[in-house]
Amino acid sequence: MTTIVTVEIRGVPHTVHVRQDGERLVVALDGREQCVEAVQAETGRWSLLVGPGRTSHDVRVRHDREGVWTVFLEGNPISVIVREPGRRPRPAEDATASGPARIAAPMAGKVVRLLVGTGDPVSARQGVAVVEAMKMENELKAPRAGTVLDVFVREGTSVEAGAPLMLIG
Repeated sequence: MTTIVTVEIRGVPHTVHVRQDGERLVVALDGREQCVEAVQAETGRWSLLVGPGRTSHDVRVRHDREGVWTVFLEGNPISVIVREPGRRPRPAEDATASGPARIAAPMAGKVVRLLVGTGDPVSARQGVAVVEAMKMENELKAPRAGTVLDVFVREGTSVEAGAPLMLIG
């Protein structure tokens, strides 16, 4: 199965195709394929071996808000916006917005950890769940302070992109 996303890197849109080939990922950026071996060194930090020469890269990834990431490649920050095909970007949720905030899976994957449960208080930008997709763990954060109203999944649950995980009020 190939996952296709559009990423905007330094303001320039690119189409990225990713598929798993055994233990490796085959990543095509604008049609140029590279084999990538990725090992998670710690949360948010990856060691990558890229291409036929297996060039080594130390990569740190920080999820800033839905769809917006900062990737530190050899210590250099690169802003990356990820958009699913056919999905228009949503404006960032205002931390003062009223009504419940829905936490959804950013892409198809598996819920590997729930960091909060129903009734737990959360602060803005606190980690609430971890979803693994394409061998990468993505920590999802609360968009604002509140209380977990409901959790719709359990650890180990497979989810599709956009699937609701929890509700924060």
